[in-house]
Amino acid sequence: MSELTPSPSPSMEATPARMGADEFSELADLLDGLRERFDETPQWEFCEGFMAALICCRRAIDPSEYLAVLLDSPDEGGSPFSEPAQAQRFSELWQRRWSEVLTDLQAPAESLNDEGCYHPEVMDLRGLIAQLSEEERATLGSEPVPSFAQIWAIGFMYAVENWPDEWALPRDKEAAALIDDALQVLLDLTEDDTGPATISMMGEDAPPSVSKARVDAFGKAIWAVYDLHDVWASIGPRVQQLRKAPEPGRNDPCPCGSGKKYKKCHGAN
Repeated sequence: MSELTPSPSPSMEATPARMGADEFSELADLLDGLRERFDETPQWEFCEGFMAALICCRRAIDPSEYLAVLLDSPDEGGSPFSEPAQAQRFSELWQRRWSEVLTDLQAPAESLNDEGCYHPEVMDLRGLIAQLSEEERATLGSEPVPSFAQIWAIGFMYAVENWPDEWALPRDKEAAALIDDALQVLLDLTEDDTGPATISMMGEDAPPSVSKARVDAFGKAIWAVYDLHDVWASIGPRVQQLRKAPEPGRNDPCPCGSGKKYKKCHGAN
């Protein structure tokens, strides 16, 4: 994807100004435009989780590799966007968000209320729908509405599933247990929120739409992302082991092509 080349490198400089609601809306609009051509184009919340997993990943995945998995394209290696300007804008916004998430995960955080703490961009769709009138809700159909942060967690696990070798547990038992526990927290968040709705993420006056257990699980999932980022950063990329080619037998033909037996050619040294 030559037009979409956000760098996954940890050396990417942080953008001073944080992304605001208008820019996240712009990302959503760009994805909505793609969805008119490709039905399975994900929502931004899915992309947000997918990005977080890439940042935590043991290996720096090349953009051409991960964008081919995330976004559909009419031809292999091509851009899914119909206009270069759209591709460029998506790339700019993607890079900004990547830099923000990376900066947040690299900075120490003692509490989820810390100013620099990582906060995934997620939506409470059930809360939004709860504020609609009965007539408006009737037009939405009977499709199930995702739980709070469910799509974000699904996006995260989608990236994990697509690069299983990079998420294979290390030999270190302590590190392996930490990774396994963190992934289980995120996997649990991909399930539906079936608890009683007692909390509103839309404000004090809005109808409750999220259970207390779900809010707690979301907080645990954020800390799980921190754990995954830190443990893989401490382990580092996988070292490829060089394997020596098997040596031919003494009476085998010498691999140099001389026509002599190995013992009378290179094996004689």
